[in-house]
Amino acid sequence: MTEPHGCDMTLALAACARGDRSALRRIMDAEGSRLLGVATRMLRRRDLAEEAVQDAMVQIWRKAGQFRAGQGSARGWVFAILRNRCLNILRDGARLSHVDGDTLQDLQDGRQMAAGQAWDTLGPMALRDCLGTLDGSSRHAILLAYVGGYSHGEIAALQAVPLGTCKSKIRRGLETLRGCLS
Repeated sequence: MTEPHGCDMTLALAACARGDRSALRRIMDAEGSRLLGVATRMLRRRDLAEEAVQDAMVQIWRKAGQFRAGQGSARGWVFAILRNRCLNILRDGARLSHVDGDTLQDLQDGRQMAAGQAWDTLGPMALRDCLGTLDGSSRHAILLAYVGGYSHGEIAALQAVPLGTCKSKIRRGLETLRGCLS
């Protein structure tokens, strides 16, 4: 069975295992933009995403002989290699913190401002009305998470509450919103 987009991924991987460099190019041509999209969503930085895709392609080239068609799809195998590379970059973390303190503070301030402005710009609609039924700290935590992009740990630190309290507050707030909006 052939993979989508005109590239038989299984055959391309077998060709890579035999040392056919054009097969790696076929994989990149067929899946490169999707690989970069996945990596960008995971890493939230284009430069790191490009690095992850490049590293993944090297691993695909080196390990193509290890792919077993009977154990899963070739496309899934390729994306699993990329996912693992992205997770390693996230775990490493050293390359993620290359901004100076002032720039980082500006970014944090911008994220908090965006979350605050989201409330002001919602206007008279069901979501705003339902958010208005929440207590202020739950509403603020939800906006920080879903508009500002903060993690639960970051929100807990900003609100000076334990992580479990923060998670519970967000979960209960989302349940209330679901009930209100349905």
